[in-house]
Amino acid sequence: MPKAFTRAVSPRLSECELTHQDRVAIACAKADAQHSAYERVLEQAGYEVIRLPDLPGHPDGVFVEDTALLLDGHAVILRPGAKSRAAETGSTAAGLEEHFPVHRVTRGHVDGGDVLRIGNSLYVGLSSRTDLQGIDALRAIGCKIGFDVVQAELKDCLHLKTGATFAGPDQDGVPVLVYDPRSIDPCQFADVEPMPVDSRESAAANCLRAANRLILPAGNPRTVERLQERGFEVVEVDVSELQKAEAGVTCMSLIEGRR
Repeated sequence: MPKAFTRAVSPRLSECELTHQDRVAIACAKADAQHSAYERVLEQAGYEVIRLPDLPGHPDGVFVEDTALLLDGHAVILRPGAKSRAAETGSTAAGLEEHFPVHRVTRGHVDGGDVLRIGNSLYVGLSSRTDLQGIDALRAIGCKIGFDVVQAELKDCLHLKTGATFAGPDQDGVPVLVYDPRSIDPCQFADVEPMPVDSRESAAANCLRAANRLILPAGNPRTVERLQERGFEVVEVDVSELQKAEAGVTCMSLIEGRR
């Protein structure tokens, strides 16, 4: 059974890092309940959900995607760009090292939310959380384990995967990139067919392929309909409270397997 790694919501979630949103009150109990429902969706998709060590003192700890990559039996420990998140990586490494050989980015900064995998290519967004030195460091690791690293561009969004994610093949076998035209130029990605989200549903650009299902945040009916018309099995999850912390559905798990 493939594994999905998550981490509990910190009681200090309201103190999270914010870049593009104004700070509003977050009900941690509601966020925790939504996170638990998200984990159940992963279980229903066929994953064994494994909680990484709790980090109650780290407001952004639940967003495990930014601390590591899982790549075909390898774990790469990253260096998040926000200083407040630097100490999270040791806990992630401790939770992953019993399952995978571990590699570490040791210079620059890379957030996992900026890394979009399509086949054996890792597109890495240059953002406020990911720098050129970090991209070069990840490229050196990628070469050793069979991945090409390609720098990507974004605008007006936190991470590359805020504005574009890989949905996988549709019913006709066509690989589909879901993206927000306001944030991402799809021409920089090879071997995919771009599908824009509805202009009123920018949050739908961040979706998560889990086995044969596509997980989307609730509240994006027009984009869901477009995906279903292409044969995708879409599962919607309510992450509204977590979205107040600039969350997307990819950022709360590390998924084993090809993506």
